Amino acid sequence: MAAPAAAYDGEDAASCRELPKGDGRRPPVRDRAGEEGDGESLLHEAEAAAGLARRLNDFSAALITEHPGRFGWFATLPLPDTAGSVREAERALADLGADGVTLLANTDGDYLGADGQDALWQVLDEHGAVVFVHPAELPGPAVDGIPPFAADFLLDTTHAACLLVRNGVVRRYPYIRFILSHAGGFVPYASHRMAVALAADTGRSPLDILDDFRGFYFDTALSASPAALPTLLAFARPGHVLFGSDWPFAPAAAGQYFANGLDTGVDPGTLAAVNRTNAEALFPRLAGVPAPAPVSRPLPARLRQSVQRAGARAFFRLVQPGTD
Repeated sequence: MAAPAAAYDGEDAASCRELPKGDGRRPPVRDRAGEEGDGESLLHEAEAAAGLARRLNDFSAALITEHPGRFGWFATLPLPDTAGSVREAERALADLGADGVTLLANTDGDYLGADGQDALWQVLDEHGAVVFVHPAELPGPAVDGIPPFAADFLLDTTHAACLLVRNGVVRRYPYIRFILSHAGGFVPYASHRMAVALAADTGRSPLDILDDFRGFYFDTALSASPAALPTLLAFARPGHVLFGSDWPFAPAAAGQYFANGLDTGVDPGTLAAVNRTNAEALFPRLAGVPAPAPVSRPLPARLRQSVQRAGARAFFRLVQPGTD
């Protein structure tokens, strides 16, 4: 999917392409422990974010027009400006033909599922929208020696999923299809623990809460390991696991490493569903697009690629437990 404003995953800059820039009016992230800034600064920040979202979405729509059937795309919304996000969601979904929207789990500390977002959920529900949730850096200080993409991103997604369930968003707006990146962070692994905690907090049945967590879609980006993949497949509803690679933000070697884990860790039927069939059901516009034909390469290149893939699979088995 074309998502030009997808979050930077924290890998070194040499492995990532530069994202589109704003117009220079966006001030530094506000210090929420101190001064919030005056109203004029906040207005300029919202205007700059809305303008950048419009430019990104117009670019993506034009790309799809130029190459029909080759790309899908998620629209960018200028959260935490809810009113601006409502307007841009309506424009992108109704006028530009976006296949869904992409949202960060938190924007400057404002998490998905928090109070004040119902107007956005309402318009997304009316369109039956797909919402791709990607983590950002946590709103607190980083821990020395632990890169954000190693653990914080997983917790960030889990925070958002927990709030979306706890505050009833997934129940009140059942036509929104949420995709959680990176196998949902810690959601499959910690789902029963979170369900017990939320049941005590809200008085709801833990089984209903678990059902809400299972209603999310999950991608496999950087997550198809022998430890994580079986947990995800055991937890998610049938048809709710989608292939993901984190390309172009994750280094190619990391994407290949986890793709090999998926290729060698499931049966052929599950592999076909995760690689294509489940996504076709979620994005019917793209379901009729034929699978790309293999590119004919010279024999030396094919042999070299075969050796590289075999080596990557052997390395995967060597360093991962439970694969022998």
